[in-house]
Amino acid sequence: MGTNNQETITMETENNIPPTAQLSDDSTVCVVSVKGLKENWQKWSDGHREYQKHNPFSHDTRPVATIPQRGQDGYGRPLQGSMTEQRGKDAHTHISREVQELCEVIKNIGELSSGGGDGDGDSGEVITVEFGKLFEHYVTISNKVVGILLRARKQGLVQFEGEMLWQGQDDHVIITLLQ
Repeated sequence: MGTNNQETITMETENNIPPTAQLSDDSTVCVVSVKGLKENWQKWSDGHREYQKHNPFSHDTRPVATIPQRGQDGYGRPLQGSMTEQRGKDAHTHISREVQELCEVIKNIGELSSGGGDGDGDSGEVITVEFGKLFEHYVTISNKVVGILLRARKQGLVQFEGEMLWQGQDDHVIITLLQ
């Protein structure tokens, strides 16, 4: 029984092609060489060791790489090309789409009214909607209506009074589309 296990793990052939073993139930299995496994493990180990050199939270005794300080380029940002950076870009794209969709909903359900004259000479017509009406329409699209409204205000796309909007309490607050 011990000899069968030793036969399944074989060394590479002269052509560097691992041999195949024929099982009793007529299915073919590719036998991986020990040398290939060792090389893969070493490659992973070297990559992990290099990564840990740049990881500020590693408790390793290796020399610590320079960590960007506040005000320097790269401070508070993920490593270029990392999965974290990609997830951040994807989230930014998703939120931008939701802000655009919110603006479209406001255009569709809002009412055209004369501009408030906010001091920059723009007294044209603007689209306004009450928060309660917007909430009832938009909540079927997304449950993050208040967060998306705050993001749109930060980007200068909408305007409303108050720091936060609460359902029921702020249903009559007017939201103005600034586009």
